[in-house]
Amino acid sequence: MILHILRVLALALLCAMPVAAQESTAPDYAAWERVASDVQDAVSGAEISDQRLSEMRADIVRWRNQFIGAQSAGSDQIGTLKAQIEALGPAPAEGESEDATIAARRSELNSTLAKLQAPSLAATEAASRADGIIRNIDRLIRERQADKLLRLSPSAANPVNWPAAVSLFRWMGAWIYDETVWRFTRPINWDTLRNNAPLIAGLVLVAAVLLLRGGRWMGRLTEWLLDKTSMRGRELISGVVSFGQVLLPVLGAVLLTLALARTAFFGPIILGFFNLLPWVLFVILMGWWLGGRIFPTRSGMVSALNIAEAGRAEGRFHALMLGLALGLNALLSDWIAPRAQDYLGGSGDVAPEKAAEVAVRADAAISVLSVPLQVFAALILFRMGQLLRRQEGLRRATDDDAAFRYRLLRWLGNALIVISVVAPTLGVIGYVSAANALIWPAVLTLAVVAVLAVLQGFVAEAYELVARHEEHPREGLIPVLAGFVLVLLALPVLALIWGVRVEDLMELWTAFRTGISVGGVRISPGVFLTLAIVFVIGYMATRLLQSALKSSILPKTRIDKGGQNAIVSGTGYVGIFVAALIAISTAGIDLSSLAIVAGALSVGIGFGLQNIVSNFVSGIILLIERPISEGDWIEVGTQQGIVKAISVRSTIIETFDRTDVIVPNADLVSGQVTNWTRGNKTGRLIVPVGVAYGSDTRKIAKTLLEIAESHPLVMMQPEPQCLFVGFGADSLNFEIRAMLSDVNFKMRVLSEMNHQIAERFTAEGVEIPFAQRDIWLRNPETIAPPPRSFGAAQATAGAGDLGTPMPGEGYEKPAHRDAEDSPQLSDNDGAEEGDDR
Repeated sequence: MILHILRVLALALLCAMPVAAQESTAPDYAAWERVASDVQDAVSGAEISDQRLSEMRADIVRWRNQFIGAQSAGSDQIGTLKAQIEALGPAPAEGESEDATIAARRSELNSTLAKLQAPSLAATEAASRADGIIRNIDRLIRERQADKLLRLSPSAANPVNWPAAVSLFRWMGAWIYDETVWRFTRPINWDTLRNNAPLIAGLVLVAAVLLLRGGRWMGRLTEWLLDKTSMRGRELISGVVSFGQVLLPVLGAVLLTLALARTAFFGPIILGFFNLLPWVLFVILMGWWLGGRIFPTRSGMVSALNIAEAGRAEGRFHALMLGLALGLNALLSDWIAPRAQDYLGGSGDVAPEKAAEVAVRADAAISVLSVPLQVFAALILFRMGQLLRRQEGLRRATDDDAAFRYRLLRWLGNALIVISVVAPTLGVIGYVSAANALIWPAVLTLAVVAVLAVLQGFVAEAYELVARHEEHPREGLIPVLAGFVLVLLALPVLALIWGVRVEDLMELWTAFRTGISVGGVRISPGVFLTLAIVFVIGYMATRLLQSALKSSILPKTRIDKGGQNAIVSGTGYVGIFVAALIAISTAGIDLSSLAIVAGALSVGIGFGLQNIVSNFVSGIILLIERPISEGDWIEVGTQQGIVKAISVRSTIIETFDRTDVIVPNADLVSGQVTNWTRGNKTGRLIVPVGVAYGSDTRKIAKTLLEIAESHPLVMMQPEPQCLFVGFGADSLNFEIRAMLSDVNFKMRVLSEMNHQIAERFTAEGVEIPFAQRDIWLRNPETIAPPPRSFGAAQATAGAGDLGTPMPGEGYEKPAHRDAEDSPQLSDNDGAEEGDDR
């Protein structure tokens, strides 16, 4: 099965390559009609083999490629003719006429256009017929595959079928023995051995060293890199070097196979076995190596799948056993099964009357040999599934990325457990093909997941080495994107593993190359690539122009910083828009057919995104009119601060608390905005001051004016003023009104002036009053303690505290009083206010 997968992958890679340019000559439609008719007649019959179906399908695909190439023939001339016809203006409506010269020219152009379009239409029709034939062949092949998959073979649980397997091994052993003995008796083979003896001896010696010591040497080198060196990237290098533990023994097995083939003592049957041994060894060692990467032996070493340390030894054992099971299945499917019918028939030619009996015996033998191997692999898969399911509970991940990874491992474990139960059950019943279609793709899928995890780890280590990141290299953007790309590349491989044919993948690739139609516009990979490349070039040119304007050209002009930012931003928007138009035009995308759809969508978008559009338009207005600029001190509603950035949707204001407030541009355009520093930085400062009644007001005004004039940020033109603004409830109120040269320091100047005012008033004995209040109560007797009983009054007679009872005694419940007897406060005659000065 491994060899089949490798062959399929190689064919898929070849098929994925771009198809060579078709010949300029037109297809032979007569020959195509004969081929199409023959294929349709053959497909309608039931005796055609699968191999013949595949060959006919490949022939039809070649014809279809010719037709696809012919569809674009003369496209340039057709486009020119259509442009000329459009230049003549619209055709006259029914009952109308046009100039005779124009009508003759229109008729001539239409006739030429029809002749040029005829080959393209014929190619389109032929390509459509080829597609229909290909779909019929694919349907027939899929039906046959389904029949084979659901075929009921002799059950391996029935002891009657066991002798067939024994007979198979007996015939194979006898055939190999007779063939080998016969070759050893041939003198020419001994002559070949003597002639090739030096080469054979060298190959055997090198193969023995690689098989016996190669893996151990690479293992020691890996341990030395991890333990004895401290260079950066040692884990990546050691991981790559550790793969030598697989390659060197496999290379030794290949050399040994070459040496055995050079002896001429072994026939094609046993040589086929020897040729498969390197692949079987590679599969087994690959399972062992992947197990070591997913379940590391070193304590503290990061696993490729971030597996917990608990259960790693069990995981390595299961990985090795799965590799062994996969290798044995490769021997069974690629060496034993193809020859079973010939061996059980007694020779290479089976008599027709015995063909059915031999086929049943061969099927029984393969079933008896396959089912134990399926059960063995299913047991290992079941334990592996349980191990993967336990990871989520062992790790207890808190971050979303790790939690998602462990959920995937749990789902994978659940799938493995289900397959490990269903597949051997089907195999024991007799559905051996269905069991094989479940169990071995599951094993290969597990191997693909492990390979992807290891490769993603290598990319992460390489990224850490290049970017010099010390923490969490696997969580970086580049490793994550690399892992995503690896998963996309693995999808065709997984599809092939689970039985998808190469032809099906090729149909998807053809449809992808042809493109999809969206609103009458066909988007193909070539069109998309052209669009992306041209747009990226235009975008880069726009950014380069913006950088030149911002750093070299605009700073040398007298335009302020806000105007420079507006020019740079506007250049960016215009450049991106122009780059998009050029890219669409270069790619040849005609958006006229999407105009109606775009118009309908614009109405819905206009209603749904009206706030965003309003903010966008407001942002453009701000960039053009520039009522505010970066660095301005503005006040919007209850928020004020410094403008940090202006974009097309919103403006960022950094408050004096160092917090960023995002204000929609529509609020700045339609609302009231106070710009404290627009145009100039001057601004007025008002300092309120109150002094006690009885102070010399002239002296106070003179003192305050001296304090204002002495501050360096206070402007003398206009000169500062000190105003006596009124008589307050507690003080005589004055105000210092001064213009500051830099209003950004308003609070500092206010604080400094307050310090100086306090110092001068203290030195000159000026009193700064503070409010006091006297509260007068009406009817204070109403809040006296309630009367007590006569006995209690006697007990407490002479006590200084009339409101405090003696120990052990309490108040009597007071009699009910009317509401008017309760304490009251009144603004007029209950509570009287006064100043205590």
